[in-house]
Amino acid sequence: MKYMKKKIWITFLAMGVIGFVSACGQSDVVGQVAKTSFAAVLEAMPNQIEEDEINVGWSLSAPDSSARFIWSKDYSKSPIHDVMMEFDAAPFINAGLDLDKLPQEIALENKIMLGVDLGEDELKYKGEAAPSEAFNQLVERYRESIGYHEVLDHYGVDLGEGNKFEWAKDMSSNDKDIVFVVDPAIFMEAGVSPEQVEGWNYADVEIKDKTGKPLTVKKFLKPFDIE
Repeated sequence: MKYMKKKIWITFLAMGVIGFVSACGQSDVVGQVAKTSFAAVLEAMPNQIEEDEINVGWSLSAPDSSARFIWSKDYSKSPIHDVMMEFDAAPFINAGLDLDKLPQEIALENKIMLGVDLGEDELKYKGEAAPSEAFNQLVERYRESIGYHEVLDHYGVDLGEGNKFEWAKDMSSNDKDIVFVVDPAIFMEAGVSPEQVEGWNYADVEIKDKTGKPLTVKKFLKPFDIE
């Protein structure tokens, strides 16, 4: 049993509401290209990759180190989330955030963590549990958590509650190679004035709901061009 692990079970049929094309019906294409495109991002950012012993996995840091995407290499040992993002709380605090009003296990010291628990799988590897191999296991075991955002030509990982980590399908033709996507709802409820959060764009994002109907929603975005 994971220690204090928050059991968050996401109804992935609602993924369309946050802008992903479902992997259903496109699983081979979405899954395979998600793997190769993410591997290209890792290859382009070798100095931003670190082993994360606390979260029992790997992390990919933003170029300015203000945020990280973290994915487990062993779901049976990851303490809270199997996939998550972590970012500095200071810009949100400066914009009015009352940390005590956030849900439990989101804020820790000067960081905010948003993610999901996918299961209790003890992942096995033929060789070393390298970053790309650990990510590939995520795609193969939990394909429903991987989606494609048509408008931005991005693949991404659903981190629950409208939060995502996205990366470009083709970095050579995209000026947003990686993007941290955060739903503003819980932060606004906890006192944040969204336009005042420095380092994040509070912007309209065009998505599709589960019926394929276009929809525009507000998100906090932290994009980076790494090439």
